[in-house]
Amino acid sequence: MILNDLKDAVAEKAGISKADAGTAVSAVLDTISETLTKGEKIALLGFGNFEISNRAARDGRNPATGETIKIAASKAVKFKAGKALKESVNG
Repeated sequence: MILNDLKDAVAEKAGISKADAGTAVSAVLDTISETLTKGEKIALLGFGNFEISNRAARDGRNPATGETIKIAASKAVKFKAGKALKESVNG
């Protein structure tokens, strides 16, 4: 499913226009991004948790040349599925 499919599905399930659904989906995604950017965790009961994980700097290897390179420290978004989501996926 791509973003436009998600907007269409939300419009159909909520009984609203596609434009309103698009606005709502975009607002939710923007809010999630902004909250994670602030370093805050998002817990959606039954669905899952989003949080930022810090990755330390480390040595890596260029696969083309075999040369050792430095990989800078970075942040990654982690998602952990909630119990209800896991159960629905697993039947």
